[in-house]
Amino acid sequence: MASEDHLVALVTGAARGIGRACSVRLAEANMSLVLMDIGKDAPEVPYPLGSESQLEHTRRLCVEMGANAETATGDVRNIGDIDEAMRLALQRFGRLDVVVNCAGIVSPSGSSVEEVTSDDWSTMLDINLTGPFQVLSAAARIMKQQGSGSIINIASTAGLVGYRHFAGYVASKHGLVGLTKAAALDLAPHGIRVNAVCPGSVHDAPELEGRMLREVANALDLNGDHEQMFLRDQPSNALVAAEDIAETVAWLASSRSRSVVGSIVTVDGGFTSR
Repeated sequence: MASEDHLVALVTGAARGIGRACSVRLAEANMSLVLMDIGKDAPEVPYPLGSESQLEHTRRLCVEMGANAETATGDVRNIGDIDEAMRLALQRFGRLDVVVNCAGIVSPSGSSVEEVTSDDWSTMLDINLTGPFQVLSAAARIMKQQGSGSIINIASTAGLVGYRHFAGYVASKHGLVGLTKAAALDLAPHGIRVNAVCPGSVHDAPELEGRMLREVANALDLNGDHEQMFLRDQPSNALVAAEDIAETVAWLASSRSRSVVGSIVTVDGGFTSR
């Protein structure tokens, strides 16, 4: 792996929320960045996705931290878009050391399992599981030639436990946890570490333009202060901050975690310890 001051990272889902927090934290760690997001809405997803303007705002925040940063609009379901982001990293920075697989959706959800349509099921699995698999596979081919790399999948506590009315989301995140473990075994002999982070209920910070927790609440038709409702299930009496996820990602991206391989790191305020 390159020296800690010259690492190159690709972050998917970088336009807002956890993806933006991770991007800014890696910029703070002096990494060069390719920031990828879809840059437009998708008709099969019932809420607005990360826009080009939001992605550009993330880039500006990274540049303000002193980082070199480029943007790549693309859909993780599209292998051509993924390959283009990888080419940009190699053309602009000459290598690829870190991948943060953060792109994902939480809805269409909110239905009991027998009511989930095949289209909604496919949308969830295509974006949340097949997409990260395709990004991981493309990155692994580059990293094998380098003999090093760190791939970090952003999963969820839904990858460890079940949630009612979120069968597709839970299945996709359980799949991502399984993919992390299998890929870690395949790639460890080549100097590539694969790990996953499982966030709990993350506060939708306005400065990050996050909206995942709000969309969970919308899927469940929750009225009132939804953050207070989620807070009741938190042993730590606090929602998770996106910056806490980003700090964990920065650690997994660095040599400080060199012996951490195939691990599933929970950042959930104790939620899954109940």
